[in-house]
Amino acid sequence: MTGDLRNGRIVIVGASLAGLRAAETLREEGFTGSLTVVGDEPYPPYDRPPLSKQVLLGQVAADTTGLPMRRNPDAEWRLGVRASGLDGIGKRVMLSDGESLPFDRLLIATGTRARPWPNPDEAALDGVFTLRTRDDAAGLAERLAAGPRRVLVIGGGFTGSEIASACRERSIEVTLAERGPAPLVGALGGTLSKLAAAMHRNHGVDLRCGVTVTALRGDSGGRFTGAELSDGSRVEADVCVVALGAVRNVEWLAEAGLAAGPRGVTCDAGCRAFDMYGIVTDDVFVAGDVSRFPHPLFDYQLLSLEHWGNAVAQAEVAAHNMVNRGPLRRPHLALPTFWSTQFGLNIKSVGVPTFSDHVAIAQGSLEERRLAMVYGYRGRVTAAVTVDMAKSLEYYRHLIETAAPFPPAPGAADRPMAAEIPVPSDVPDPKGLSHGPTVALTGHLPDRRLTVIQPPG
Repeated sequence: MTGDLRNGRIVIVGASLAGLRAAETLREEGFTGSLTVVGDEPYPPYDRPPLSKQVLLGQVAADTTGLPMRRNPDAEWRLGVRASGLDGIGKRVMLSDGESLPFDRLLIATGTRARPWPNPDEAALDGVFTLRTRDDAAGLAERLAAGPRRVLVIGGGFTGSEIASACRERSIEVTLAERGPAPLVGALGGTLSKLAAAMHRNHGVDLRCGVTVTALRGDSGGRFTGAELSDGSRVEADVCVVALGAVRNVEWLAEAGLAAGPRGVTCDAGCRAFDMYGIVTDDVFVAGDVSRFPHPLFDYQLLSLEHWGNAVAQAEVAAHNMVNRGPLRRPHLALPTFWSTQFGLNIKSVGVPTFSDHVAIAQGSLEERRLAMVYGYRGRVTAAVTVDMAKSLEYYRHLIETAAPFPPAPGAADRPMAAEIPVPSDVPDPKGLSHGPTVALTGHLPDRRLTVIQPPG
Protein backbone atom coordinates (compact mmCIF):
# COMPACT_ATOMS: atom_id res chain seq x y z
CA MET A 1 0.00 0.00 0.00
CA THR A 2 1.32 3.41 -0.95
CA GLY A 3 0.51 6.82 0.48
CA ASP A 4 0.51 8.36 3.92
CA LEU A 5 -1.03 5.99 6.47
CA ARG A 6 -1.73 8.94 8.76
CA ASN A 7 -4.27 10.28 6.30
CA GLY A 8 -7.18 8.83 4.34
CA ARG A 9 -10.45 7.32 5.55
CA ILE A 10 -10.76 4.88 8.44
CA VAL A 11 -14.05 3.26 9.42
CA ILE A 12 -14.49 1.49 12.77
CA VAL A 13 -17.49 -0.83 12.99
CA GLY A 14 -18.34 -1.25 16.68
CA ALA A 15 -18.90 1.65 19.09
CA SER A 16 -18.09 -0.08 22.35
CA LEU A 17 -14.87 -0.30 24.39
CA ALA A 18 -12.56 -1.56 21.60
CA GLY A 19 -13.96 0.87 19.04
CA LEU A 20 -13.55 3.86 21.35
CA ARG A 21 -10.00 2.97 22.45
CA ALA A 22 -8.99 2.39 18.82
CA ALA A 23 -10.41 5.76 17.76
CA GLU A 24 -8.55 7.54 20.57
CA THR A 25 -5.29 5.71 19.79
CA LEU A 26 -5.50 6.54 16.09
CA ARG A 27 -5.53 10.25 16.93
CA GLU A 28 -2.78 9.80 19.54
CA GLU A 29 -0.68 8.10 16.85
CA GLY A 30 -1.08 11.11 14.56
CA PHE A 31 -3.90 10.03 12.24
CA THR A 32 -5.34 13.18 10.68
CA GLY A 33 -7.77 11.72 8.15
CA SER A 34 -11.52 11.13 8.39
CA LEU A 35 -12.66 8.73 11.12
CA THR A 36 -16.16 7.22 11.27
CA VAL A 37 -17.43 4.98 14.08
CA VAL A 38 -20.53 2.86 13.44
CA GLY A 39 -22.56 1.42 16.33
CA ASP A 40 -25.86 -0.47 16.32
CA GLU A 41 -26.90 0.87 19.75
CA PRO A 42 -28.09 4.48 20.02
CA TYR A 43 -25.74 5.24 22.93
CA PRO A 44 -22.13 6.46 23.04
CA PRO A 45 -19.64 3.81 24.26
CA TYR A 46 -20.40 2.52 27.76
CA ASP A 47 -18.83 0.09 30.21
CA ARG A 48 -20.32 -3.42 30.37
CA PRO A 49 -18.82 -4.98 33.56
CA PRO A 50 -20.95 -2.79 35.91
CA LEU A 51 -24.14 -4.05 34.21
CA SER A 52 -24.01 -7.44 35.94
CA LYS A 53 -22.69 -5.99 39.20
CA GLN A 54 -23.47 -2.44 40.42
CA VAL A 55 -26.44 -1.88 38.10
CA LEU A 56 -28.26 -5.06 39.20
CA LEU A 57 -27.57 -4.16 42.83
CA GLY A 58 -29.23 -0.78 42.30
CA GLN A 59 -25.99 1.05 43.17
CA VAL A 60 -25.75 2.88 39.83
CA ALA A 61 -28.20 3.49 36.99
CA ALA A 62 -27.56 1.78 33.66
CA ASP A 63 -27.44 5.14 31.87
CA THR A 64 -24.50 6.32 34.02
CA THR A 65 -22.05 3.66 32.76
CA GLY A 66 -20.64 5.71 29.88
CA LEU A 67 -16.94 5.25 29.20
CA PRO A 68 -14.80 8.32 29.82
CA MET A 69 -12.94 9.53 26.74
CA ARG A 70 -9.18 9.92 27.14
CA ARG A 71 -9.37 12.48 24.36
CA ASN A 72 -11.89 13.58 21.76
CA PRO A 73 -11.26 11.27 18.79
CA ASP A 74 -12.80 13.83 16.42
CA ALA A 75 -14.88 11.10 14.79
CA GLU A 76 -18.21 11.03 13.02
CA TRP A 77 -20.39 8.80 15.20
CA ARG A 78 -23.02 6.80 13.30
CA LEU A 79 -25.00 5.42 16.23
CA GLY A 80 -28.20 3.39 16.10
CA VAL A 81 -27.38 1.94 12.69
CA ARG A 82 -26.04 -1.55 11.95
CA ALA A 83 -23.39 -2.54 9.46
CA SER A 84 -25.14 -4.93 7.07
CA GLY A 85 -22.34 -5.92 4.69
CA LEU A 86 -18.76 -5.40 3.56
CA ASP A 87 -17.49 -4.98 0.00
CA GLY A 88 -13.79 -5.72 0.41
CA ILE A 89 -12.90 -5.07 -3.23
CA GLY A 90 -14.84 -1.81 -3.51
CA LYS A 91 -13.80 -0.93 0.05
CA ARG A 92 -17.22 0.01 1.35
CA VAL A 93 -19.19 -0.82 4.51
CA MET A 94 -22.91 -1.16 3.84
CA LEU A 95 -25.28 0.15 6.51
CA SER A 96 -28.79 -1.02 7.43
CA ASP A 97 -30.22 2.40 6.50
CA GLY A 98 -29.13 1.90 2.87
CA GLU A 99 -26.04 4.08 3.01
CA SER A 100 -22.51 2.86 2.43
CA LEU A 101 -19.24 4.18 3.85
CA PRO A 102 -16.04 4.16 1.75
CA PHE A 103 -12.79 3.37 3.59
CA ASP A 104 -9.07 2.99 3.09
CA ARG A 105 -8.70 0.92 6.26
CA LEU A 106 -11.35 -0.79 8.32
CA LEU A 107 -11.42 -1.97 11.95
CA ILE A 108 -13.94 -4.69 12.81
CA ALA A 109 -14.84 -4.40 16.51
CA THR A 110 -18.43 -5.66 16.49
CA GLY A 111 -18.04 -7.73 19.67
CA THR A 112 -20.67 -10.19 20.81
CA ARG A 113 -24.32 -10.33 21.78
CA ALA A 114 -26.07 -12.49 24.35
CA ARG A 115 -27.04 -15.95 23.11
CA PRO A 116 -30.85 -15.89 23.05
CA TRP A 117 -33.17 -18.58 24.39
CA PRO A 118 -33.61 -20.92 21.39
CA ASN A 119 -37.43 -20.88 21.41
CA PRO A 120 -38.49 -17.38 20.21
CA ASP A 121 -42.03 -17.63 21.64
CA GLU A 122 -40.70 -18.60 25.08
CA ALA A 123 -37.97 -15.96 24.87
CA ALA A 124 -40.64 -13.31 24.22
CA LEU A 125 -42.45 -14.00 27.53
CA ASP A 126 -42.66 -11.00 29.84
CA GLY A 127 -40.01 -11.58 32.52
CA VAL A 128 -37.45 -13.40 30.35
CA PHE A 129 -34.18 -11.48 29.99
CA THR A 130 -30.69 -11.71 28.61
CA LEU A 131 -27.93 -9.43 29.91
CA ARG A 132 -25.57 -7.74 27.50
CA THR A 133 -26.70 -4.19 26.74
CA ARG A 134 -27.44 -1.10 28.79
CA ASP A 135 -31.16 -1.55 28.05
CA ASP A 136 -31.02 -5.21 29.17
CA ALA A 137 -29.47 -4.18 32.49
CA ALA A 138 -31.94 -1.33 33.06
CA GLY A 139 -34.93 -3.62 32.47
CA LEU A 140 -33.59 -6.42 34.66
CA ALA A 141 -32.58 -4.04 37.47
CA GLU A 142 -36.12 -2.63 37.46
CA ARG A 143 -37.57 -6.15 37.84
CA LEU A 144 -35.19 -7.02 40.66
CA ALA A 145 -36.02 -3.77 42.47
CA ALA A 146 -39.72 -4.77 42.35
CA GLY A 147 -38.89 -7.80 44.52
CA PRO A 148 -39.72 -10.92 42.50
CA ARG A 149 -40.53 -14.13 44.41
CA ARG A 150 -37.83 -16.09 42.60
CA VAL A 151 -35.39 -15.59 39.74
CA LEU A 152 -34.30 -18.47 37.50
CA VAL A 153 -30.82 -18.08 36.01
CA ILE A 154 -29.97 -20.44 33.13
CA GLY A 155 -26.21 -20.90 32.75
CA GLY A 156 -23.49 -20.97 35.40
CA GLY A 157 -20.70 -19.02 33.72
CA PHE A 158 -19.39 -15.72 35.05
CA THR A 159 -22.41 -13.69 33.96
CA GLY A 160 -24.92 -16.18 35.36
CA SER A 161 -22.96 -16.47 38.62
CA GLU A 162 -22.74 -12.69 39.03
CA ILE A 163 -26.49 -12.37 38.43
CA ALA A 164 -27.20 -15.04 41.05
CA SER A 165 -24.87 -13.25 43.46
CA ALA A 166 -26.64 -9.92 42.88
CA CYS A 167 -30.02 -11.55 43.49
CA ARG A 168 -28.90 -13.03 46.82
CA GLU A 169 -27.36 -9.71 47.86
CA ARG A 170 -30.82 -8.21 47.30
CA SER A 171 -32.36 -11.10 49.34
CA ILE A 172 -34.14 -12.49 46.27
CA GLU A 173 -34.63 -16.26 46.02
CA VAL A 174 -32.72 -17.62 43.01
CA THR A 175 -32.37 -20.94 41.21
CA LEU A 176 -29.32 -21.47 38.98
CA ALA A 177 -29.52 -24.23 36.37
CA GLU A 178 -26.24 -25.40 34.79
CA ARG A 179 -25.83 -28.28 32.35
CA GLY A 180 -22.23 -28.94 33.46
CA PRO A 181 -21.17 -30.44 36.79
CA ALA A 182 -20.66 -27.08 38.56
CA PRO A 183 -20.70 -23.30 37.99
CA LEU A 184 -17.61 -21.81 36.30
CA VAL A 185 -16.30 -25.26 35.38
CA GLY A 186 -15.85 -24.22 31.75
CA ALA A 187 -13.64 -21.30 32.71
CA LEU A 188 -11.77 -22.62 35.75
CA GLY A 189 -11.88 -26.42 35.59
CA GLY A 190 -13.17 -28.94 38.11
CA THR A 191 -11.24 -28.09 41.30
CA LEU A 192 -12.16 -24.40 41.57
CA SER A 193 -15.68 -25.03 40.30
CA LYS A 194 -16.27 -27.09 43.47
CA LEU A 195 -15.50 -23.94 45.49
CA ALA A 196 -17.87 -21.99 43.23
CA ALA A 197 -20.65 -24.52 43.87
CA ALA A 198 -20.08 -24.31 47.63
CA MET A 199 -20.17 -20.48 47.46
CA HIS A 200 -23.54 -20.56 45.71
CA ARG A 201 -25.08 -23.04 48.12
CA ASN A 202 -23.67 -21.32 51.21
CA HIS A 203 -25.32 -18.08 50.09
CA GLY A 204 -28.71 -19.69 49.60
CA VAL A 205 -28.72 -20.29 45.84
CA ASP A 206 -30.86 -23.25 44.76
CA LEU A 207 -28.13 -24.74 42.53
CA ARG A 208 -29.17 -27.39 40.00
CA CYS A 209 -26.21 -28.92 38.10
CA GLY A 210 -26.23 -31.60 35.43
CA VAL A 211 -29.66 -30.52 34.21
CA THR A 212 -30.99 -28.52 31.29
CA VAL A 213 -34.03 -26.29 31.09
CA THR A 214 -36.33 -27.91 28.56
CA ALA A 215 -39.11 -25.30 28.39
CA LEU A 216 -40.10 -21.89 29.72
CA ARG A 217 -43.75 -21.50 30.67
CA GLY A 218 -46.04 -18.48 30.82
CA ASP A 219 -49.59 -17.62 31.79
CA SER A 220 -52.44 -16.56 29.52
CA GLY A 221 -51.23 -12.96 29.73
CA GLY A 222 -47.80 -13.86 28.33
CA ARG A 223 -45.98 -13.52 31.67
CA PHE A 224 -43.20 -15.95 32.56
CA THR A 225 -44.26 -18.27 35.39
CA GLY A 226 -41.61 -21.00 35.51
CA ALA A 227 -39.58 -23.61 33.70
CA GLU A 228 -39.41 -27.35 33.21
CA LEU A 229 -36.09 -29.16 33.71
CA SER A 230 -34.67 -32.30 32.14
CA ASP A 231 -34.87 -34.20 35.43
CA GLY A 232 -38.65 -33.79 35.43
CA SER A 233 -38.74 -31.04 38.05
CA ARG A 234 -40.33 -27.63 37.65
CA VAL A 235 -39.11 -24.27 38.93
CA GLU A 236 -41.74 -21.65 39.74
CA ALA A 237 -40.31 -18.15 39.17
CA ASP A 238 -41.43 -14.81 37.79
CA VAL A 239 -38.12 -13.65 36.32
CA CYS A 240 -35.78 -15.69 34.10
CA VAL A 241 -32.30 -14.62 33.00
CA VAL A 242 -30.83 -16.56 30.09
CA ALA A 243 -27.03 -16.58 30.53
CA LEU A 244 -25.99 -19.05 27.85
CA GLY A 245 -22.85 -17.27 26.69
CA ALA A 246 -22.15 -15.03 23.72
CA VAL A 247 -22.67 -15.00 19.97
CA ARG A 248 -20.05 -13.20 17.90
CA ASN A 249 -21.42 -10.49 15.64
CA VAL A 250 -20.14 -11.71 12.28
CA GLU A 251 -23.31 -12.24 10.23
CA TRP A 252 -22.79 -8.97 8.35
CA LEU A 253 -19.49 -10.40 7.05
CA ALA A 254 -21.06 -13.53 5.51
CA GLU A 255 -20.26 -12.49 1.91
CA ALA A 256 -17.12 -10.47 2.67
CA GLY A 257 -14.62 -13.25 1.89
CA LEU A 258 -12.99 -13.02 5.32
CA ALA A 259 -12.14 -15.82 7.77
CA ALA A 260 -15.28 -15.02 9.75
CA GLY A 261 -17.53 -17.58 11.39
CA PRO A 262 -19.27 -18.55 14.64
CA ARG A 263 -16.01 -18.27 16.58
CA GLY A 264 -15.16 -14.79 15.33
CA VAL A 265 -12.90 -13.17 12.74
CA THR A 266 -9.42 -14.67 12.54
CA CYS A 267 -6.47 -12.29 12.46
CA ASP A 268 -2.70 -12.42 12.83
CA ALA A 269 -0.85 -11.20 15.92
CA GLY A 270 -0.81 -7.73 14.34
CA CYS A 271 -4.65 -7.70 14.25
CA ARG A 272 -4.81 -7.95 10.43
CA ALA A 273 -7.79 -10.05 9.32
CA PHE A 274 -7.30 -13.22 7.29
CA ASP A 275 -9.36 -13.79 4.19
CA MET A 276 -11.26 -17.06 3.81
CA TYR A 277 -8.17 -18.73 2.28
CA GLY A 278 -5.89 -17.81 5.17
CA ILE A 279 -4.18 -14.94 3.34
CA VAL A 280 -3.62 -11.91 5.54
CA THR A 281 -5.24 -8.64 4.44
CA ASP A 282 -3.48 -5.32 4.77
CA ASP A 283 -6.41 -2.97 5.13
CA VAL A 284 -8.89 -4.85 7.36
CA PHE A 285 -8.10 -5.14 11.08
CA VAL A 286 -9.91 -6.82 13.99
CA ALA A 287 -10.03 -6.11 17.75
CA GLY A 288 -11.98 -7.09 20.84
CA ASP A 289 -14.42 -9.91 21.56
CA VAL A 290 -15.08 -10.67 17.88
CA SER A 291 -11.43 -11.51 17.14
CA ARG A 292 -9.53 -14.83 17.11
CA PHE A 293 -5.77 -14.43 17.29
CA PRO A 294 -2.69 -16.65 17.75
CA HIS A 295 -0.58 -16.52 20.90
CA PRO A 296 2.91 -18.09 21.10
CA LEU A 297 2.57 -18.98 24.79
CA PHE A 298 -0.38 -21.22 23.97
CA ASP A 299 1.08 -23.14 21.00
CA TYR A 300 -0.14 -20.48 18.56
CA GLN A 301 -3.66 -21.77 18.96
CA LEU A 302 -6.29 -19.17 18.18
CA LEU A 303 -7.69 -17.46 21.27
CA SER A 304 -11.20 -16.06 21.53
CA LEU A 305 -11.54 -13.80 24.57
CA GLU A 306 -14.37 -11.84 26.16
CA HIS A 307 -12.28 -9.67 28.46
CA TRP A 308 -12.23 -5.93 29.12
CA GLY A 309 -8.43 -5.76 29.23
CA ASN A 310 -8.01 -7.66 25.98
CA ALA A 311 -10.40 -5.33 24.15
CA VAL A 312 -8.34 -2.31 25.26
CA ALA A 313 -4.91 -3.79 24.53
CA GLN A 314 -5.88 -5.25 21.16
CA ALA A 315 -7.63 -2.06 20.05
CA GLU A 316 -4.47 -0.07 20.80
CA VAL A 317 -2.28 -2.51 18.86
CA ALA A 318 -4.70 -2.54 15.92
CA ALA A 319 -4.85 1.27 15.80
CA HIS A 320 -1.04 1.53 15.97
CA ASN A 321 -0.65 -0.95 13.12
CA MET A 322 -3.25 0.81 10.97
CA VAL A 323 -1.03 3.90 10.79
CA ASN A 324 2.43 2.26 10.76
CA ARG A 325 4.21 0.15 8.16
CA GLY A 326 5.85 -3.28 8.49
CA PRO A 327 8.88 -2.90 10.77
CA LEU A 328 7.10 -0.42 13.06
CA ARG A 329 4.10 -2.66 13.60
CA ARG A 330 3.61 -4.32 16.99
CA PRO A 331 2.19 -7.74 17.94
CA HIS A 332 -0.73 -8.21 20.31
CA LEU A 333 0.74 -10.67 22.79
CA ALA A 334 -0.91 -9.52 26.01
CA LEU A 335 -1.66 -12.27 28.50
CA PRO A 336 -5.40 -12.80 28.99
CA THR A 337 -6.60 -11.45 32.34
CA PHE A 338 -10.08 -11.18 33.80
CA TRP A 339 -11.80 -10.64 37.13
CA SER A 340 -15.15 -11.26 38.72
CA THR A 341 -16.76 -10.36 42.03
CA GLN A 342 -19.44 -12.68 43.40
CA PHE A 343 -20.70 -13.56 46.86
CA GLY A 344 -18.15 -11.16 48.33
CA LEU A 345 -15.18 -12.97 46.77
CA ASN A 346 -12.81 -11.43 44.24
CA ILE A 347 -11.73 -13.89 41.53
CA LYS A 348 -8.88 -12.91 39.21
CA SER A 349 -7.21 -14.88 36.45
CA VAL A 350 -4.16 -14.55 34.24
CA GLY A 351 -3.26 -16.81 31.33
CA VAL A 352 -5.56 -19.47 29.86
CA PRO A 353 -6.89 -21.88 32.51
CA THR A 354 -8.49 -24.07 29.82
CA PHE A 355 -5.01 -24.62 28.28
CA SER A 356 -3.96 -27.00 31.04
CA ASP A 357 -3.75 -30.61 32.07
CA HIS A 358 -3.01 -30.20 35.81
CA VAL A 359 -3.58 -27.71 38.62
CA ALA A 360 -2.00 -27.19 42.02
CA ILE A 361 -2.87 -24.89 44.90
CA ALA A 362 0.25 -22.76 45.43
CA GLN A 363 -1.07 -20.49 48.20
CA GLY A 364 -3.95 -20.64 50.66
CA SER A 365 -6.59 -23.38 50.52
CA LEU A 366 -10.10 -24.16 49.32
CA GLU A 367 -11.24 -24.29 52.96
CA GLU A 368 -9.99 -20.75 53.64
CA ARG A 369 -11.67 -19.49 50.43
CA ARG A 370 -8.48 -17.56 49.86
CA LEU A 371 -6.02 -19.15 47.48
CA ALA A 372 -3.85 -19.04 44.39
CA MET A 373 -4.30 -21.93 41.99
CA VAL A 374 -1.69 -22.51 39.27
CA TYR A 375 -2.45 -24.33 36.03
CA GLY A 376 0.11 -26.28 34.02
CA TYR A 377 0.32 -27.88 30.61
CA ARG A 378 2.96 -30.48 29.80
CA GLY A 379 5.20 -29.34 32.62
CA ARG A 380 5.00 -25.55 32.29
CA VAL A 381 2.86 -22.88 33.95
CA THR A 382 0.05 -21.61 31.68
CA ALA A 383 -2.40 -19.83 34.01
CA ALA A 384 -3.19 -18.82 37.56
CA VAL A 385 -6.42 -17.94 39.33
CA THR A 386 -6.58 -16.16 42.69
CA VAL A 387 -9.49 -15.95 45.09
CA ASP A 388 -9.19 -12.93 47.40
CA MET A 389 -5.44 -12.93 46.79
CA ALA A 390 -5.06 -10.61 43.80
CA LYS A 391 -1.69 -9.21 44.84
CA SER A 392 -0.08 -12.57 44.08
CA LEU A 393 -1.18 -12.52 40.43
CA GLU A 394 1.80 -10.50 39.19
CA TYR A 395 4.17 -13.20 40.47
CA TYR A 396 2.32 -15.88 38.48
CA ARG A 397 2.12 -13.67 35.40
CA HIS A 398 5.92 -13.72 35.37
CA LEU A 399 5.94 -17.53 35.64
CA ILE A 400 3.60 -17.82 32.64
CA GLU A 401 5.56 -15.34 30.52
CA THR A 402 8.83 -17.16 31.20
CA ALA A 403 7.33 -20.65 30.63
CA ALA A 404 8.38 -21.61 34.18
CA PRO A 405 8.22 -25.29 35.14
CA PHE A 406 5.03 -26.72 36.58
CA PRO A 407 4.41 -27.35 39.43
CA PRO A 408 5.96 -24.04 40.50
CA ALA A 409 8.93 -23.97 42.85
CA PRO A 410 8.81 -22.24 46.27
CA GLY A 411 8.69 -18.46 46.14
CA ALA A 412 5.17 -17.28 46.81
CA ALA A 413 4.90 -15.10 49.91
CA ASP A 414 2.86 -17.26 52.28
CA ARG A 415 3.94 -20.72 51.15
CA PRO A 416 7.62 -21.50 51.67
CA MET A 417 7.31 -25.00 50.24
CA ALA A 418 6.51 -25.94 46.66
CA ALA A 419 2.92 -26.18 45.45
CA GLU A 420 0.69 -29.01 46.61
CA ILE A 421 0.63 -32.25 44.62
CA PRO A 422 -0.88 -31.43 41.22
CA VAL A 423 -4.25 -32.92 40.28
CA PRO A 424 -5.87 -33.08 36.82
CA SER A 425 -7.33 -29.70 35.85
CA ASP A 426 -10.54 -31.40 34.73
CA VAL A 427 -11.45 -28.89 32.02
CA PRO A 428 -14.66 -30.15 30.40
CA ASP A 429 -15.56 -30.21 26.72
CA PRO A 430 -17.44 -26.92 26.13
CA LYS A 431 -20.16 -28.89 24.33
CA GLY A 432 -21.25 -30.24 27.71
CA LEU A 433 -21.87 -26.79 29.18
CA SER A 434 -24.70 -24.31 29.00
CA HIS A 435 -22.12 -21.51 29.03
CA GLY A 436 -18.81 -21.20 27.23
CA PRO A 437 -15.35 -20.80 28.73
CA THR A 438 -14.18 -17.23 29.24
CA VAL A 439 -11.13 -18.00 27.12
CA ALA A 440 -11.70 -20.40 24.24
CA LEU A 441 -8.89 -22.13 22.38
CA THR A 442 -10.67 -22.33 19.09
CA GLY A 443 -8.28 -24.17 16.79
CA HIS A 444 -9.17 -24.57 13.12
CA LEU A 445 -12.78 -24.25 12.09
CA PRO A 446 -13.74 -24.68 8.41
CA ASP A 447 -16.79 -22.46 8.72
CA ARG A 448 -17.89 -22.80 5.13
CA ARG A 449 -17.05 -24.85 2.10
CA LEU A 450 -14.23 -23.05 0.31
CA THR A 451 -14.34 -22.42 -3.40
CA VAL A 452 -11.58 -24.13 -5.33
CA ILE A 453 -9.91 -21.49 -7.47
CA GLN A 454 -8.49 -22.89 -10.71
CA PRO A 455 -5.36 -21.19 -12.05
CA PRO A 456 -5.90 -19.55 -15.47
CA GLY A 457 -4.72 -21.42 -18.55
